[in-house]
Amino acid sequence: MTGIVLAGGKSSRMGFNKACIEFGGKRLIEATVDCLRALFPEVLIIANDPPLYAYLGVKVIPDLIPDSGSLGGIYTGLSAASHPACFFVACDMPFLNADLIKLLIREAEGWDVVVPRVGGELQPLHAVYAKSCLPLIKEAIDGGVLKIARFFPKAKVKIIEEPAIRAVDPHLLGFMNVNTPPELDQAEAIRRQQCSLQRSAHS
Repeated sequence: MTGIVLAGGKSSRMGFNKACIEFGGKRLIEATVDCLRALFPEVLIIANDPPLYAYLGVKVIPDLIPDSGSLGGIYTGLSAASHPACFFVACDMPFLNADLIKLLIREAEGWDVVVPRVGGELQPLHAVYAKSCLPLIKEAIDGGVLKIARFFPKAKVKIIEEPAIRAVDPHLLGFMNVNTPPELDQAEAIRRQQCSLQRSAHS
């Protein structure tokens, strides 16, 4: 399986490139790539400004179909990947959980899509997609339907429900993303709390 970071968004609500946010001494994109490198034999970044990420030492691929949103990013990643299935994650998730990602990988055999559902909402930007999705995604993009989950009814989809997710990620932090400055402040507060708890545990 290939691990893929989607970093092609416009970050309009944040006001600057979310991938380059410093968090815990690393840029978000660096922490995300490091996490995926530990789990996957191949890691790709989908972004339209490859020179910005060249220093990370992984292949950076621009969108094959411009202006097609995250769905287009998934299409590009599946097209470029060496492996038959890919785990996709957005570049703005500061608390990625390796055990949670492994749970999705274990469930992937025989499915087109493996997607978590948290609080009743699917999490399509933290999910596994097989190359068998390519024609379905192309059909959706050609029809101007860019909402990711809209192609799911035509695919074999395995939904991972919240109880199974909480078993490996009790507070569901793996799905937290930072779209806005207040969300970034909230994430920083959680990180500081985690650091404080770790210091207490070791003292």
